[in-house]
Amino acid sequence: MFAETNDVISGGNFHGAPLALAFDYAAIAMADLMSMSERRTDRLVNPDKSEGLPAFLARRPGLESGFMIAHVAAASLVNEARVLAHPASVDNITTSGGKEDHVSMGMTSSLKLRSIVVLAIELLAAAEGLEYRRPLKAGRGVERAFAALRKIAALLTGDRALSDDIARVAHAIRRGDFDLKSESL
Repeated sequence: MFAETNDVISGGNFHGAPLALAFDYAAIAMADLMSMSERRTDRLVNPDKSEGLPAFLARRPGLESGFMIAHVAAASLVNEARVLAHPASVDNITTSGGKEDHVSMGMTSSLKLRSIVVLAIELLAAAEGLEYRRPLKAGRGVERAFAALRKIAALLTGDRALSDDIARVAHAIRRGDFDLKSESL
């Protein structure tokens, strides 16, 4: 960089390692966050831990599955996230006929960060759990998030595929719709 003009001239000596390392660390952190989310979901759906909520948050436990399969999906996704948490940046390969002797694998690192579905499952299960605790009210932020979620995902009144609800909630999370500081929530 030239101080007098603030110009930057690239000599082609780029290296993606700083980004690759950040993406890898974010994937590790996301795997840990997903693990915590799955454990909280288990507390909501597991009748041995849910403190009075119906098994799997089903309206008719034993006849309906409720959130059982959604929890299985969350557990599977956590397993996948743990596998993907292996840092891609440590596995470099020489390319371009030896001219690129240390490829950062940053693209692979970045692609691992797409797993937000487990958080969507937790939000859906938490909203369902709140329904069973009514007329009690949660805190203001939780009630705002609950209201926002109910605009895109209906109460579970019987067994149905939850994949569309999960996809809508995951999309809303990516858009930032559950930012508690946002006035739109």
